[in-house]
Amino acid sequence: MAPKLNQLIPMIYTTDLQGTVDFYVKSLGFVCLTNKKDLGWAKVQLDNAGLMISKPNDHIPFEKPTFTGSFYFHTDNVDNIWNRVKDKLKVCYPIENFEYGMREFAVYDNNGYLLQFGQTIILAAN
Repeated sequence: MAPKLNQLIPMIYTTDLQGTVDFYVKSLGFVCLTNKKDLGWAKVQLDNAGLMISKPNDHIPFEKPTFTGSFYFHTDNVDNIWNRVKDKLKVCYPIENFEYGMREFAVYDNNGYLLQFGQTIILAAN
């Protein structure tokens, strides 16, 4: 029997550990579960979405935070989140309905990582 994967928790690198923890806690409502400043590592969580935050390891080249994709959060009330963050955070694109059946928006965190929030919607038949 193949092993079962139970959860995916991304780890993002930052040079500003406390600023990043504060961003997720204060701007998005995450809870800080662990903040080990001496190790340069923290974990935040909101409902079933977790994120680890780390200062870069010495063995990994690091100039600035980069990521070629986005972090996509599925939610059951995207409008509520949008209304809480739209005037506080740097918006990539505002909330809208997409033809693939999602209502979503995207913002940037304090490091420049792209965060998308989306909710499944039912589109009217043509």
